[in-house]
Amino acid sequence: MTLRAAMLQVTESRQTEILELLREKRFVDVRTLTERLGVSVATIRRDLAELEGAGQLRRTHGGAVSVSQVALDPGYADRAVSNLKEKTRIAETAAAMVQDGDTVMLDAGTTALEVARKLSLRNGLTFLSNGADILAELTGNDRNPVYAVGGEYAAINRSYRGPMAEHFIRQFRVDKLILNAASVDLERGVIFTGSPANAAVQKVMIEMAGQVIVVADHSKFFKPSFSVVAPIAAMEAVVTDDGAAEVIAAAPPPLRSKFIIAPAR
Repeated sequence: MTLRAAMLQVTESRQTEILELLREKRFVDVRTLTERLGVSVATIRRDLAELEGAGQLRRTHGGAVSVSQVALDPGYADRAVSNLKEKTRIAETAAAMVQDGDTVMLDAGTTALEVARKLSLRNGLTFLSNGADILAELTGNDRNPVYAVGGEYAAINRSYRGPMAEHFIRQFRVDKLILNAASVDLERGVIFTGSPANAAVQKVMIEMAGQVIVVADHSKFFKPSFSVVAPIAAMEAVVTDDGAAEVIAAAPPPLRSKFIIAPAR
């Protein structure tokens, strides 16, 4: 075998592994790929460009998503990588609040997905989720029991919701709930989500959880949403990033005490 042929074989093997990861996770970031495959950032970016040219993935800021996911919901692909650094810091802080032996419910959403990635590396936890991507992430570690919430599938956030999902969730009592928020409204003191159907599921999740940890990057403080989920005062904590520090500082003290700013790296 010539040197060129050997190099092509190595490249094909590496790109095959990238596509296999995408089939499992639907989104991969460059940093994870460089660590897993032991190559440079430039090499990974070149691989992603070649695979995109072949129509096998779509590059995004900081990584790539599967073409099936882009076809299903282009908006979700963009949300998955929006403020990814901030979401990663939020996830690290929220995951540290989970104790060994906890039962943890994770609400569908891109920030909770980052929390799932952190928690999936640990043992001795039990998981419950209505998020398709989150379930795919958590099932990679067979030492942690995982319970999948079923129901009506909602492509907009890759979740299961509706009466079946609500009934299933009511069969469990969990120690911690990792809850996404479409909007954090400090003026009204409540968190919002995008639809009544999402709100209904989230309200049941809150009902069945000992502690509720909301995860929301700073962008969620500066945009409206539609359906009220719960008062911020009822949450154990709202974990966010320093982009929301100024607006939080202006909130009333009782409300302000609920917020945790994830430390910058």
